[in-house]
Amino acid sequence: MRFQLKTIMATYNKRGYKPKTKPEKEDNEQLFDDSESTTAEVFSTLDEGANKAEQWLEKNQKALIIIVALIAVGSATGWAYNQFVAQPQELVAIEESSEANKYYDLAVNSTGKEKDSLYGVALEGANGKYGLIKLAEEYKGTDAGNLATYQAGMAYLNIGGDQLQKAIDYLKAYDGGDTVLKAIAKAGIGDALVQAGQAGDAVSFYMDAANANVNEYSTPKYLLKAAQVALTTGDNSTAVTALERIEENYPDADEIKTAQVLLGQAKAASN
Repeated sequence: MRFQLKTIMATYNKRGYKPKTKPEKEDNEQLFDDSESTTAEVFSTLDEGANKAEQWLEKNQKALIIIVALIAVGSATGWAYNQFVAQPQELVAIEESSEANKYYDLAVNSTGKEKDSLYGVALEGANGKYGLIKLAEEYKGTDAGNLATYQAGMAYLNIGGDQLQKAIDYLKAYDGGDTVLKAIAKAGIGDALVQAGQAGDAVSFYMDAANANVNEYSTPKYLLKAAQVALTTGDNSTAVTALERIEENYPDADEIKTAQVLLGQAKAASN
């Protein structure tokens, strides 16, 4: 900046732009002196700031290096875990679940007396492969492990009887990201509670199921279940809420006629 001001001044003098009077000359000289002084102050401030920054960096260099190193190690560790632990474990879990899945599918599609025994084989395993119980335990946190947890819950629900509490426990433990299975699991808990004589506790799970995966097929079905159970327990306000939602949002649903009949009963019981 000082160099530029001197260059301008030299050019000014060279071209003959000289002040005609002494006061004018003094004013011009003062102008350049002030400009140079201001520029010096700016550079001094910048130098001071730069020195402070350098001092801070020098003082905290070790801490900064540690922070950068920790970030790098964290990223590398996450990548390494996913690459060498999570992915291989997932592949092993999928391969290990082949027999359990086979027997589970056979049980789901069976209409005969062998259904319970097929679910039993799916739960316990066969041909040297893990069953759903072991898969859910050994591969917890993997997609295959979460699916096994869900399937175990549904297997126990279908077996029923003294296995209902196991169904509830497994379905509550299901932690998969699939919203469809999440909704079915919530409804399954509701079904198990109703069968276990705990209808009052089932209503909230049916409502959760209706909200877990909102659509024109399963949502009105779960809302109707919630309303039906709520009516049997005297929870008329919840029944009205669920039934009105069906009437307002799902007029073409298969459940609409039943919902309208029950809605009239629920409103009458509330008065």
